[in-house]
Amino acid sequence: LLILFPQQSGLYEYKIFGGLADCPPELCADVYMDLDFRKQWDQYVKELYEETYNGEKVIYWEVKYPFPLSNRDYVYIRERREMDVDGRKIWVVLARSVDVPQCPEKPGIIRVKSYKQSLAIESDGKAGSKVYMYYFDNPGGMIPSWLVNWAAKSGVPAFLKDIQEACLNYSKGS
Repeated sequence: LLILFPQQSGLYEYKIFGGLADCPPELCADVYMDLDFRKQWDQYVKELYEETYNGEKVIYWEVKYPFPLSNRDYVYIRERREMDVDGRKIWVVLARSVDVPQCPEKPGIIRVKSYKQSLAIESDGKAGSKVYMYYFDNPGGMIPSWLVNWAAKSGVPAFLKDIQEACLNYSKGS
């Protein structure tokens, strides 16, 4: 896990490299894209749904933050593509925040207005996947350093473990 800290902004960018054993890349991408299933395995989801506004699919996502911090919410669009790079099949998911008048800010929840994520998944040559993720957001407000440290040391590895478990359950349950 590599975390970059761009001094000028005082905000964090996350670059995550990881492996998911026994989770093939296409399954991994399916699990990642399935919002209803995510509500079952991601304990930090408060609310998550997709709506169509002006012909564009937009996702609303409210994330639980630990007390005494306010929850954050995101309004974003995303796209999934399968690419062939020199014979290597790579699944790519791109997401970025959008401003949608039909999704106004809610009292007591901080809207994350600047969010960007790129995810690339490919086979590890066996039954699993190699995963690369670039993630940036501006969570707004003051985020205490203990929470940032927790995210880096525990939160992200726990998320990878959760998604790996979700992959195994997904193939069984669907």
